[in-house]
Amino acid sequence: MKFDTVLFDLDGTILDTNKLIHDSFVYTFKQYGFEFTDEQILEFNGPPLYDTFTKLNPEKAEEMVQTYRAYNLSNHDKMVTLFPNVRETLEALQNKGVKMGIVSAKMRPGVLQGLELTEIKDYFDTIVTFDDITKPKPHPEPVLIGMDKLNSLKEKTVMVGDNFHDIVSGNEAGVDTIAVSWTSKGIDYLQQYHPTYTIDDMLELLPIVGV
Repeated sequence: MKFDTVLFDLDGTILDTNKLIHDSFVYTFKQYGFEFTDEQILEFNGPPLYDTFTKLNPEKAEEMVQTYRAYNLSNHDKMVTLFPNVRETLEALQNKGVKMGIVSAKMRPGVLQGLELTEIKDYFDTIVTFDDITKPKPHPEPVLIGMDKLNSLKEKTVMVGDNFHDIVSGNEAGVDTIAVSWTSKGIDYLQQYHPTYTIDDMLELLPIVGV
């Protein structure tokens, strides 16, 4: 087996939260008098919410975060689903003893809500969230923390994600990286950040790992 550890981003990689995230931004911006195109809103998807809103309105940033989260959480369960073949892939990896972790920029309650809604929480041996780190992706710290929690080696770890933050974080941490082609930003965009592999279906992860 080439890799014994797989670290996954959550939103946009495992969970299809794209419309929920988009609508949460639209709702929040409307409350504070901002208006952006769909393309511009895509650019806000990835960095920590507080960083995004601080650039727009430093005085109201914390309030905007709370507005976003309130809308997001209240609409979460009716809008979030798994991407195709995620559960089957996690099952196959777990059956082969592969260690798995979540590395997300979200806060822990939101991460747990998504994992419990889709009934996949028990596949993961560790969960790294915004609450656990000092420097979010694209800094390598979240990936390094995930490896440390799993007692994993760089050469045996791969990071899977849908955004440049995931790929850069993994690259900087010294692990192989996998870009998913179902990213809302388009796979050509992610290729700029030099992922080690690209997959069009989550099941394609299995031969890469060596399962």
